[in-house]
Parts: sequence; C-alpha cells; structure tokens
Amino acid sequence: MATIRSLAAQLGLSRATVSEALRGVPRVRAETITRVRAAAEAAGYKSNPLAAALMSQLRRSAGGTFRGVLALVEAVDDGRPKYATEFPEKLRQAARERARELGFEAERLAVSAKGVSVKRLDGILKARGIHGIILLPCWGEPDYTQLDWPNYAGIYTDYVIHSPPLNTVCPDHHRNMIEALERVRAAGYKRPGLVLSKHIDERLHHRWEGAFLVVQSHHFNRGPVQPLRSSGTEVQEAEFRAWFREERPDVVLGHWTRVIPWMEAEGARVPGTHGFVCLNQLMAEVPCAGIDLQPALIGRRSAEAVIANLQQNEFGVPSTSAVLSVAGRWQDGPTLRSAPR
Repeated sequence: MATIRSLAAQLGLSRATVSEALRGVPRVRAETITRVRAAAEAAGYKSNPLAAALMSQLRRSAGGTFRGVLALVEAVDDGRPKYATEFPEKLRQAARERARELGFEAERLAVSAKGVSVKRLDGILKARGIHGIILLPCWGEPDYTQLDWPNYAGIYTDYVIHSPPLNTVCPDHHRNMIEALERVRAAGYKRPGLVLSKHIDERLHHRWEGAFLVVQSHHFNRGPVQPLRSSGTEVQEAEFRAWFREERPDVVLGHWTRVIPWMEAEGARVPGTHGFVCLNQLMAEVPCAGIDLQPALIGRRSAEAVIANLQQNEFGVPSTSAVLSVAGRWQDGPTLRSAPR
C-alpha cells in the first residue's frame, strides 16, 4: 500500500513536502502539487482522515489523548408517535457508550424539515472534522444523498432508509417471528393471529408478516388466520374486535398490549383460552410475553462497524450493501401459557 514515505522516496522529496502537496498547502509550488498528486493517484494512495485528525491533535496538545467523534444522526419527524422514540434512544445511548470504550465520542445531530437540512449537516460535519456517521431509526424515509459520502463512513440502523444504500445493523424481525411462533406452538396454541399497523409492516419490508405467513402455512393446520393490518399508526378497538370475532385466533402477536382487554371483552381468558405476544417489549404497557429487540446491542454493533470502517480507511457508499441482523431475546410473561416439559 502506498504511503507518504514511499511517495517521498519515489519522487525524491521530503515527507513533509509530499504531505503538504497532497493537502494543497499554498507554500508548495503548483507543479510540485500536480506531480505529487499524479504519483499518488497512480500508486493508489488514499489519505486517512482519522490519522490526520490524530496528528493534528497531537501537534496542538502535548501528551493529549486522542478521541475521534462519531455523529449520531436522527431525522426528526413531528408525526412520529411516542411509542417509536424509546428504541432509538436506547440504541443511541449504547452506541455512545461503546464508542467511548473504543476511544471515540458520539454526539447526536438532528435533521428536519424545519431545522437543520441534510445539506447544512454536511457543512457541520466537515467543519468539525467528523467522518463517522450512525444514522438512527426514523419514522419517515429521509434522503441522505446530499451528504458528501466519499468523506464519510456510515451505517444505518433501520430497514427503511436506502438513500443511499449503506450497510445496515438492525433487528432480525424474520427470525424473531419464527421463534415467537415456535413458542406459542409449544405452549399449545393452534390459531395464531398477527396484528400490525400498515406503516410498521411496510417500513420493515413486510418481514414480520412474511415470516408469519410462511410459518403459519407449514406448521399450523387449523386454517389460516388473515393478519390484521391497521391503516393507522395504531390499531383501533372497533377494527380489532371485528377481526377477532371473524378470524377467531387463540393467540395474538402484535405490538400493543391494549388489545388484551379487547380480547377479554370478546370472551377470551388470557392466558387460559387465549394468549398474547408483544413483538417489541419496549412498547408493552403491562407485563407480558414477548421479544426484546435488543436496541442496546444494535447500538454497540453499529458503533463498532463505523469505527472499523474509519480505522480501515473505508469511506463512501459500498458497491454492495450488507445487513447485519441482530436476533432478539425471548422473554416469558403472564400472557402466554407455559410450554409443557
């Protein structure tokens, strides 16, 4: 790999001159800058902004400890419901803690239609010398293509963001649904029913619903239960009770524990005759069985991924994006019968 040292030896220049020429320092002659940059391009040399930041800090302070900075970027949306705020908060806290363990600070920076634009954010990041970005879960579909990505190493923590297509660290919704259905089947329930909002279903690219339909078709033989996809951000009592009477599920999988009294109003006894599984325990308003999506672990893995990119001098949009899926953790609760030994 080409270095400042190897370029200096090749060109018969000092390392300081090569470094200044690559940075375009005015006191270096224009023809020298042209010659150095041409040699650097031919040799495949890539500068490392993390190393540059380290050297800059060492020059400014004697014996100071270097701490890089990551940006925790969040798209603020006035339409975001309160139940969708706790997950990114826990993820952000864990990412900050893990970054500090690895020698970095992590700061939240918000973008919104009424506040800081993505283009303005790009200027802030450049002015502060921040090159690592963690894009936090959002409610809408923000467009981050206006960031000058060759200067940044970035990671998404959400499925729905794909402008541009970066690598992603997020929950493994498909695997989590399979485990939840295995649990209810082991507990003796025969007709699982799924309740989602249309918004959640679509922003996760139907991963909850897709896994549910596949497992239901292969492992439950009491006839299919059609999922309830509410058109609002939350399911409403009237539509839920009508669906419950029509489809007759004996266990409901969903995000809102408020449906439990609605089930009981229709004659269900939870967990005796019917059960309930919460697909995100952060949204549970009462104790229940369900899935911990592990936002803290997702935050830690995100910080590790971005810092690894910085240390390996890997910037920009990857040629092929990848997804690191983090499995959830099952939690027993009083809304589901115990599986027989």
